[in-house]
Amino acid sequence: MHAHPHEPPVEIRLTEAERIALAYHRAARGDAWTALVRAVEDALADLAEAERRTMQRDRLISRGYVRGTASMARASTFS
Repeated sequence: MHAHPHEPPVEIRLTEAERIALAYHRAARGDAWTALVRAVEDALADLAEAERRTMQRDRLISRGYVRGTASMARASTFS
């Protein structure tokens, strides 16, 4: 039994990837190419954001090491 022509039968459980693909397909009003392009665009945007956050975190960690080293150096000169 199909609820909509582009949906699997009700008794079939979709994987997460299939649910996401179906959502993109619906949003693109059944245009598979548009759905694919939008999914790839979103994935690339998410990847770029994750890389930006990783680089930001790495910079903060590096600053922490530099500050920690400077604090240790000052402490050792006063000992």
